Amino acid sequence: MTALVRSELQKLFTTRLWWVMLLVMLLFTGITLAVTIGFAGVQAQGGPALPGRGTLEFQQAAWTAGAGSSIFVMILGIVMMTGEYRYQTITTTFLSTPRRGRVVTAKLVAGLLVGVLFGVAALLLTAAAVIPTVLIAGGEVALLDGGVPRIMLGVVATSALYALFGIGLGALVRNQIAAVVGAIVWVFVVESLLTAIPALQDVGKFTPSGAAQSLIAVEVDSGFGAADLLPAWAGASVLVAYALVFALVASLTTVRRDIT
Repeated sequence: MTALVRSELQKLFTTRLWWVMLLVMLLFTGITLAVTIGFAGVQAQGGPALPGRGTLEFQQAAWTAGAGSSIFVMILGIVMMTGEYRYQTITTTFLSTPRRGRVVTAKLVAGLLVGVLFGVAALLLTAAAVIPTVLIAGGEVALLDGGVPRIMLGVVATSALYALFGIGLGALVRNQIAAVVGAIVWVFVVESLLTAIPALQDVGKFTPSGAAQSLIAVEVDSGFGAADLLPAWAGASVLVAYALVFALVASLTTVRRDIT
């Protein structure tokens, strides 16, 4: 199994896509951090001022910046599965390893590792921005308290989950373009609406995005009202359940379908 996982990672890391997506993910995270830092302490119209740069609340908000970049690792997960069908390498893969379940398991493990890698990279960028900002503002850096460890773990877990989501979606929808477009619409349109609009939040809090927000303690208020989120433990349970579902979908659809 170790050799299969290594093979899947080699397939990905010998392409340009992974580091291009990593750079784009870091850019996206950097923009989010820049906005968070830039507007820290600013008086909102008709409301209280946003948390100042030296406060714990600011640090909690800033550490969640990497969670919004999970779409990029999900796209990598899609490509890891659909690329085999697009370039007709799936036949060679299954000839060399006839037990398809082992191949799918290797892809899932490789996807988890890539998701963790992207999540850690987002956290390192966040640390490089948050720690100096807090120190310059005269605040005390909180890394081991104030809920920050849970937020960090949530960012990494969310990234890993969306990698599995991508692999499962790629196994279900073999067309690479259709799978990528569907994933983008789901994340930026469907999940955003379900988690932002109060009337839909009873459903939205059980989506991957809603569960991830509960884990990282993000309070969403985009003018429609504050988000109704699950408790952190429930959010973690929902994320684990989704991971198992995505893994099952990837396994069943790949093992049972004809590869031609």
